[in-house]
Amino acid sequence: SVFIKEEQEESEPPQMKEDLEEPEPPQMKGDQEEPELLQVKEDKVELCISQDGELLDLKQEIDTLKEIPTYEENETSEADLNTQQKIDPQNKQQRIPTISYDLKTHIRTHTGEKPFLCKECGSTFIQISHLYSHMRIHTGEKPFICKECDKRFRQNSDLKIHMRTHTGEKPFFCKECAKSFSQKSHLYSHMRTHTGEKPFTCKECDKGFSLIRDLRSHMRTHIGEQPFTCKKCAERFSDFDNLKTHMGTHTGEMPFLRKECDKHFRQKNDLKKHMRTQTGEKPFFCKECAKSFRQKSHLYSHMRTHTGEKPFTCKECDNSFSHKCNLKRHMRTHTGEKPFTCKECHKSFRQMRSLKTHIISTSTCSRFES
Repeated sequence: SVFIKEEQEESEPPQMKEDLEEPEPPQMKGDQEEPELLQVKEDKVELCISQDGELLDLKQEIDTLKEIPTYEENETSEADLNTQQKIDPQNKQQRIPTISYDLKTHIRTHTGEKPFLCKECGSTFIQISHLYSHMRIHTGEKPFICKECDKRFRQNSDLKIHMRTHTGEKPFFCKECAKSFSQKSHLYSHMRTHTGEKPFTCKECDKGFSLIRDLRSHMRTHIGEQPFTCKKCAERFSDFDNLKTHMGTHTGEMPFLRKECDKHFRQKNDLKKHMRTQTGEKPFFCKECAKSFRQKSHLYSHMRTHTGEKPFTCKECDNSFSHKCNLKRHMRTHTGEKPFTCKECHKSFRQMRSLKTHIISTSTCSRFES
């Protein structure tokens, strides 16, 4: 036999088997052009080759590569890594080169394969790290603690986002208007105000929304759900923001101040609306007729004149209306309510315009009004 020492200068990337089993020592023949290679140290490898070229023995030092998942930001955590270290390193199925794990994980984004199963609820996941994070929902474990307020979180990424409420950091900027946000998801939602994108569609009426929470609120207009209840007076609301606005009627709190005129408002949005009455700004435009409005709600109401949509339905007679105020007015025909009263003759009317007509046409009431 002839002993030949070869120095391997640079090993090529390993060719992985599809079954992800531990690579066996390659059986090389002299006529094999592209042998399957293992990642090896740059030490000399001693091959024992007989005169007829047949491989007899292979002595080499091999770095056994353990499967090491690669995580993206917002997925990884020290707790996840600690949990993974408990995996038995002797298990052959786990002793796979890293490149194979990364490729396998990536391929699942195309195939939809989710091989990691939660035994508690049956949810499946692409990566085992996602399963570990999910399991904390069942165990209640919250290993990540805010040093400022002692609030606990299931994932390190959630803690990082929370910390920005203390630091005031807003690292995500809108290139259109330079507005900044503490979370990337908030920036994505904001960008739809510029692009006009409305990816969330109501299955009942095909109306589109830029935010999923707006779609959820809208869906309650179809099913009549009002899950938010005022603890003071038991009045119910379909939207949480409406409940918050209502609560101000009980507390009297008006924390938003305009210094120029010393006016107070319950909501920041009300302050913004007031500012537009002073500046004359009308930032909401109709794409159909170019008419502009101070408030987005006014634009939505106006758009129904183009679409013909009538989302407000009377439960008594199934008549539909484009505006909520029209439905309220119509309901008085069923209830008999007449809330508008003439102060001169005490006659009552269902509609304000009927009262105004009465005042103008009746001489005594007309003099009273003047």
